[in-house]
Amino acid sequence: MTDQLITFYDDATGERTGLTAAGLGDWVAATADLLTTGCGLRAGSRAGVLLPPHWQTAVVLLGAWAAGIEVSFRSWGAAGLTPDTGPALDVTFVERRRVGSWLDDVPAASHRFVLGLAAGGGPTSDVPPGYQDFAPAARARLGAPPPSDGVRAGAAATVDGTTFGEYGSTAAAVAAARGIRPGDRILIDTAACEEPLTWLMAPLTAGASIVLCANLDRSRLDSRLAAEGVTRSL
Repeated sequence: MTDQLITFYDDATGERTGLTAAGLGDWVAATADLLTTGCGLRAGSRAGVLLPPHWQTAVVLLGAWAAGIEVSFRSWGAAGLTPDTGPALDVTFVERRRVGSWLDDVPAASHRFVLGLAAGGGPTSDVPPGYQDFAPAARARLGAPPPSDGVRAGAAATVDGTTFGEYGSTAAAVAAARGIRPGDRILIDTAACEEPLTWLMAPLTAGASIVLCANLDRSRLDSRLAAEGVTRSL
């Protein structure tokens, strides 16, 4: 059985990236350090995350939350996160292929990071003006200690005021409703699960590991279920 906590596949590119709990923790600590030491953000700052389900999205979300930052997550183009109607943000994270002709639709923020979502966390090939390339910026901080201040259950996890305690309770309820148990290895089709509460937080809260599949090739499904020791699919 693999010891990877998150395993990511993209069947369109052939990528397979795996992170153990320690490896994920290193990336999360590096992201938190980038946001706090690098950007000067602090608990209560606000982040907008416009990214698809991906292992790097998990790193961004968990890193922001580790730093006590409130998150607004939206799939691209969803109502509620636009320059005119969205919350005031201190930092945004945007997928590279969405930036270009839609550049003006990205919410304003003091810090903007672009993610090319290259295999293994490689650099983005073409970083737009006004953006920083997230993956190499975070990679340069690998080895940073995790934030010394623990996240308080009563602090806001999301920009709508949902607390960390409430969000964790909801994640546990989702896990229970989906039958996710400790030790499970959950295969998740990203096309069917865009909300991080389902594809990320529910499994982690339940003590399960994740096999996250983008552009899932159904012809490979049976072999993947066997190879990855999957116990449940979402």
